[in-house]
Amino acid sequence: MLKRNFTEEQNMFRDAYRKFLSAEIVPNMERWREQGIVDREAFLKAGEQGFLMIWPDEALGGMGDNDFRYEQIIIEENSYARTSDWFCTLHSRLVGPYFTRCGSPELQQRILPKCITGETILAVAMTEPDAGSDLAGMRATAKLDGDHWVLNGAKTYISNGINADVIIVAAKTDPDNNPHAMGLFVVERGMDGFERGRNLKKMGLKAQDTAELFFHDVKIPKENVLGDPQQGFIYLMQGLAEERLIGSVGYLSAAQLSFDLSLEFVQDRKVFGKPLSKFQNTQFELAALRTEIDVAQCYVDQCVAAHNAGELTDVDAAKAKLLTSELQIKAANLGVQLHGGAGYMDEYAISRQYTDARISTIYAGSSEIMKIIISRDFMSPNYIPFNSKNF
Repeated sequence: MLKRNFTEEQNMFRDAYRKFLSAEIVPNMERWREQGIVDREAFLKAGEQGFLMIWPDEALGGMGDNDFRYEQIIIEENSYARTSDWFCTLHSRLVGPYFTRCGSPELQQRILPKCITGETILAVAMTEPDAGSDLAGMRATAKLDGDHWVLNGAKTYISNGINADVIIVAAKTDPDNNPHAMGLFVVERGMDGFERGRNLKKMGLKAQDTAELFFHDVKIPKENVLGDPQQGFIYLMQGLAEERLIGSVGYLSAAQLSFDLSLEFVQDRKVFGKPLSKFQNTQFELAALRTEIDVAQCYVDQCVAAHNAGELTDVDAAKAKLLTSELQIKAANLGVQLHGGAGYMDEYAISRQYTDARISTIYAGSSEIMKIIISRDFMSPNYIPFNSKNF
């Protein structure tokens, strides 16, 4: 494939992170999958070596480098090492930036330093039993009462839901008069009225704790509100392009691993006296997949460059998410097929690649939602046809 645009320092970072995964994370993954949750020590060890939240200013304990390529490296290496169900990027790059985008300096100083060290684990809670991609259907509410807000409601399918010490919770703040008014409230471990439900059992990503959360008259101090309590929906939308880019990097890296696992298997597996890789059908299927992965990598890398320049649009992020999530499933599905009966056995890595992949076209916006976003762009009266653009 074409040469990728990483600096020498970033390549050194990749090597260091790969060694960290090999020493500290990979040996524990099977135990964590069996227990359904990653030990908190994983975050502490990552924080100790500087692999959590690279982007915050040095005054908060970070490196002060907001280049997304560092997180891209972390996501890719987690995929290659088969440690993606340790959701460190959710903590570091998906939830953490809400504090600097719309949190007060005091809240940033109180929360972020321990997130960087791994002492505090983060989560965000939007999804409800009856409201997923459609945030307008949210029922959780927060009402102002003197010097605090009172939060009520329930959330489900919350990643890091058991481990999290600090959770950003979305709730409606004026449901009677303005159903679109929404706030983001910082709920901390131990607050009265905050309870966790089950650690939910899932098809894949077994080590990633995913929980139900319940809020009954939880008192939220005003200083724990992120920005304007009426503008939470806008804040969530501001983070969606990056969230989908984060997903795209992971989906594509998982597709790459499925390809590598399949190629290794078909070279060793013999059918009718010769390696499976010698059959034309196998070569054609893998050639087509190889091409799709490489082309998608070029697009995703371009999206990363656009994001670093502050130019990544919601539509381009949606295209990346749609393309790569569907490709992840396609690569895993082909891999299982080429493995034959072995692909159905959990002792083969491709089996887990398949079950882990199935959620990718659903969370962070389903493929159907991505198609709606993309089609709205080209159906808009402001759409400029390709042959009318100046390049």
